[in-house]
Amino acid sequence: MVLWPDTFNDAFFPEVLSAAVEVLEHAGYVVTIPSRPLCCGRALYDFGMLDTAKQLWRETLSTLAPEIASGTPVVGLEPSCVAAFRDELPNLFPDDPQAQRLARQTHTLAELLDQHDQLPFDPIDVRALVHYHCHHRSIIGIEAHERLLERLGVEVEVPDPGCCGMAGAFGFEPEKYAVSIAIGERALLPAVREAPAATVVLTDGFSCREQIRQGSERQPIHLAQLLARGIRAGKPD
Repeated sequence: MVLWPDTFNDAFFPEVLSAAVEVLEHAGYVVTIPSRPLCCGRALYDFGMLDTAKQLWRETLSTLAPEIASGTPVVGLEPSCVAAFRDELPNLFPDDPQAQRLARQTHTLAELLDQHDQLPFDPIDVRALVHYHCHHRSIIGIEAHERLLERLGVEVEVPDPGCCGMAGAFGFEPEKYAVSIAIGERALLPAVREAPAATVVLTDGFSCREQIRQGSERQPIHLAQLLARGIRAGKPD
């Protein structure tokens, strides 16, 4: 399978990618990455830079042509990028069979692992406060993520669902900062601050993790990191 090294994790949190490789290899997959740096153009859509985004997609379709033809699964770790594969890509190239196939072949980590009848992981005895990225809820769907956590025995708490307030680059813009923080303070940030220290704060979205990190003293983690911790905990010293 192909692991998509999205720009957010690759540039800022490569430990998330490393954890994903550990998890996928533990699950029996041979993990590869694209032969050259690629981008889904996620950061371009909000600013109307569709022509540039389409050029980036053409590079991706060309580079991944053998994997698309063979039906190789592509796994993305950043929900906004997976949403771009599943939504923006087929909409920008409605008549391109390669684009349609790639959209169908792209999965989140939870979606791929949830396909296993028997999970290759020991139960993870932990309580997790889980926040779902907006694109995760609205475009991808959170059902596989919920099932996987349940199958792993994770005790889940989900705050009142809603946006974290960061929304990509929105919360970084000075004139929108106050609105961003107000949204985060509506439910998510208070819940994070009130969570016991032993509770894991879990969210796959880069912008969500950044809002939590900067709006509280907690260090949120990605699903891949939680699974990797479980693998390490089950290994003898």
